[in-house]
Amino acid sequence: MRLLLCLLAALSAVPASAERLTLDRIHADPALSGPGVRSLRVSPDGERVTFLRGRTDNQFQLDLWEFNMKDKTTHRLVDSKQLVPNENLSLEEKARRERARTASLSGILSYSWSPSGKQLLVPIAGDLYLVDVNKPEAARKVASGNVGDPKISPKGRYVSYVRDQNLFVIDLTTGQERQLTTDGTGTVHNGEAEFVAQEEMDQQTGYYWAPDDSAIAYRHYDEAQVPVARRFEIFADRTEVIDQRYPAAGAKNVLIDLMIVNPATGAQKRVDLGPDKDIYLVRADWSADAKTLVYQRQSRDQKRLDLVAVDAATLAQRPLLTETSKTWVGIHDDLRFLSRQNAFIWASERSGRKHLYLYDMSGKLLHPISRGEWGVDDILAVDEQAGKVYVASNKDAVVDKQAYALNLDGSNAGKPVRLTKQDGWHEDVFARNGKIFVDTFSDPNTPPQVSIRRADGTMVEWLEHNELNASHPYAKYVADHLPTEYGSIKAHDGQTLYYSMIKPANFDASKRYPVFLFTYGGPHSQRVTRQWGNLFNQYMAQQGFVVFVLDNRGSSRRERAFTDVIYGNLGAHEVEDQLTGIDWLSQQSFVDPKRVGVFGWSYGGFMTLRLLEAGSDKIAMGVAVAPVTDWSLYDTHYTEQFVGATPQADPAAYERSGVFAHLDGLKSPLLLVHGMADDNVLFTNSTRLIDALVNRNVRFELMTYPGAKHSISSRAGQRHVYGLIDAFFKKNLSGTAPN
Repeated sequence: MRLLLCLLAALSAVPASAERLTLDRIHADPALSGPGVRSLRVSPDGERVTFLRGRTDNQFQLDLWEFNMKDKTTHRLVDSKQLVPNENLSLEEKARRERARTASLSGILSYSWSPSGKQLLVPIAGDLYLVDVNKPEAARKVASGNVGDPKISPKGRYVSYVRDQNLFVIDLTTGQERQLTTDGTGTVHNGEAEFVAQEEMDQQTGYYWAPDDSAIAYRHYDEAQVPVARRFEIFADRTEVIDQRYPAAGAKNVLIDLMIVNPATGAQKRVDLGPDKDIYLVRADWSADAKTLVYQRQSRDQKRLDLVAVDAATLAQRPLLTETSKTWVGIHDDLRFLSRQNAFIWASERSGRKHLYLYDMSGKLLHPISRGEWGVDDILAVDEQAGKVYVASNKDAVVDKQAYALNLDGSNAGKPVRLTKQDGWHEDVFARNGKIFVDTFSDPNTPPQVSIRRADGTMVEWLEHNELNASHPYAKYVADHLPTEYGSIKAHDGQTLYYSMIKPANFDASKRYPVFLFTYGGPHSQRVTRQWGNLFNQYMAQQGFVVFVLDNRGSSRRERAFTDVIYGNLGAHEVEDQLTGIDWLSQQSFVDPKRVGVFGWSYGGFMTLRLLEAGSDKIAMGVAVAPVTDWSLYDTHYTEQFVGATPQADPAAYERSGVFAHLDGLKSPLLLVHGMADDNVLFTNSTRLIDALVNRNVRFELMTYPGAKHSISSRAGQRHVYGLIDAFFKKNLSGTAPN
């Protein structure tokens, strides 16, 4: 609050009068949060920090920029419009972007550095460019034709990529392209991550370079046994019939192999993943000396995960460790191989919280690196020379994210040194050697600010100060910016539930206000965070609503006792906690308990429906966007992980976890929204619900978006859907919007 008052004072001299937020302005250019940056990287030589930034006339069209560490200047390095004036994306690329939640973006979405720090590899719209950082205007096209997942090899000799379901390399010393696989066609894929790996296992790549450029490990899979889901993608002017290989819960997954190929000769080897073919290949990594390939194999029921080492020369295997759980074993990206000792770092939740451990290469536990009543989010960097492991964590506050330093020898396992000082949310990217990092900080009153810092957290330079001064895009709206309050209440089992709340504009404690309750509620997600927030929530508060968000049990960045309670009965405990929050709200003197509405998208849409079913006596209305209604329609890895079985093995678990068994309780007004080309939460989820509601003679409102995928990502679609939500709340709750 103190910062907000300072900002108001600083802007008091601005001649233009304050303006209240509008939906049109939220969805217009330039971005109200200021010149944001994405995909931060520190060059291998430490001379540059590069990032992606939206254009002033189109915040969703990204260009590549650099900050030069020597002369402290910032300039655009690669103009996406000059490389490709008009993008024409393949269907495969559109689907990949939908999985990566980047479907609304265009231009340069990714890039990578050469090991020397002299060149950048830039893919755009299926073409691949090599950029000399000293002559970026002379970018050279090195490959074309729907190129996917490009990389520069660790030693810089090769460029690799996937095209037409096969793996290719270009030898940069000769310029020769070599096709490493040839059987990629139809249902057979090489070097790609399969659907559930992309959607649920955070795997956007399907191949892994050895650190000395000697070999590539890659995923080879056949999806012939995956059932075909025939769905209709309904556009404004046409309907397309799509036969999608969709592994719904209980169905067969892909048959997967792990291969090793020599990029110089094309010689192939197959790694034996074991006799059980119904498994998930979660990750593959190489030891620092490139002699050992290590893969992670997860059982179909996800209660066991094996870390297995493979001799790259002989293919002899040895188990390193096994993780087990009565519910599910969480997967992560926190495996790091050390070069100064024959050891690796591994993350585990075996203590009930995620912590780091050091093992030798035989699989012997040496010691914990972290421990205590807190958990590690991610490894940010390892500096072996300094003996440090840098991590992100919520150690000091569940609603915050900070960077900390741990000693590799475990000597400060319970007392990591905090590097980021400001309370709030920090996203940090370290240089490869761990000597500097780029810190993106925000809190509810501070749009993202990006600074370059030394490893101890001390300031080096601003990359993007993004001050809320008179020239900032948000300047006109600061005077009416409403503060976010944070607090906690207790769940029925005594566990702590954190909430955030924004009180309405012109708040008068003697009045009673309607409630805009936003929910997601699903695993792998935390929505109550102390960071620059959702501008739609800010807008709704300025329209006269109490905006309330609560993280129920099952939400992420908490201990396993908090997450595991949802196992086998999706929706039950999550709904119980949200109703506990509503009960708490109803006791507040400024809340009108008869005017509580709920909105959610995806899992949040499922939560909206389940909340209306369980609490229509407490909830006056709901908006469900792209909801899962029947978990047997959703994919294998996600659904079976949390429901705890397949539909064939435990149909009762699917019945109680879905929407239809509870539908008679839905009495309050409902707005149902879905994209008509959704390939994630299939449109069938909503058509089945529509049919069930009609058969019960339950009236509801419906909005469908032609051609829209799960995120309804077009700018026009986003503006329209949020306008629809706004109008539905005001119509049903008689919002007290000020003039």
